[in-house]
Amino acid sequence: MTVVGPFGLNVRDQVLDTDIRVGLAEVEEGLLEATKSDVPFITNAAQHLVRAGGKRFRPLVVLLAAQFGDPYAPGVVPAAVVVELTHLATLYHDDVMDEADVRRGVPTANARWDNSVAVLTGDFVFARASHILADLGPEAVRIQAEAFERLVTGQILETAGPQDGRDAIDHYLEVLAGKTGSLMAVSGRFGAMMSGADDAVVDTLTQYGERIGIAFQLVDDVLDIASDGHESGKTPGTDLREGIATLPVLHLRSGAFDSPDDRRLVALLEGDLTDDARHAEALALLRAHPALEMARRDAIRYADLARASLSPLPDCPAKNALEALCDAVVHRAG
Repeated sequence: MTVVGPFGLNVRDQVLDTDIRVGLAEVEEGLLEATKSDVPFITNAAQHLVRAGGKRFRPLVVLLAAQFGDPYAPGVVPAAVVVELTHLATLYHDDVMDEADVRRGVPTANARWDNSVAVLTGDFVFARASHILADLGPEAVRIQAEAFERLVTGQILETAGPQDGRDAIDHYLEVLAGKTGSLMAVSGRFGAMMSGADDAVVDTLTQYGERIGIAFQLVDDVLDIASDGHESGKTPGTDLREGIATLPVLHLRSGAFDSPDDRRLVALLEGDLTDDARHAEALALLRAHPALEMARRDAIRYADLARASLSPLPDCPAKNALEALCDAVVHRAG
């Protein structure tokens, strides 16, 4: 039994283990090649997050999904590079919007340089992803365009907030389906599609990708509050400080809790959390609050839905690995 991929995923089949290790190494080479420029400064900025590491969650799903067809088909690794480049590009933009200082344990591009450099670098990375995508055919371009529209729509919906009368938690889950689920769905779809798997398998792995993507983001919500920063690679409580209402906060505000401590915590969250003392108090109270456990259970529920979506697939090492990935995702949340 060996360990590869994100979260220490156990791959118990030697052939699959080798395929995934080789595939991820080729993806890494592809990421570095795609982010090279004739201008050294651009190369440095574009490779900033590539070299910072990351779990390579999306490429892993591409490679595992490809096991249901021909995993060595020529489009598989380029498709994995495309989804990871797209993800990296959004991180450059997200860090500007969130005014984040740390990403993957290193200074963000906007902190190291400035907002303009970070935004333009994200655009450059998007352009390089599009260049690779063009070689994968018009259907792949259409799929990526639709997913990117969903991703941006999710970001806009998050910024705009729920409409009057809309349940805030339902709205938030819709946001996550767009912001995170859409690109994870493409990861499953591209892997199966590029390997030549049949349409039913492609649909199954697309659904799996979206569901595990939502679970992954919900776990990140928990980690933003519960972790010490090593797991997430970000400063704990970043979302709180920026006033971003993630699922634990939404559960708190749902009306299910109404003790004096609850009201104190709500008041803190609605106030200025750029103050270090108020931020520390809010973080400590939320870490001990049942709302955090409710969010953790929601993450587990989506991981279970992802696992259930795999039921039509034949039993094989790749299916076992995708099921294990569901466990690995929620294990991060404790």
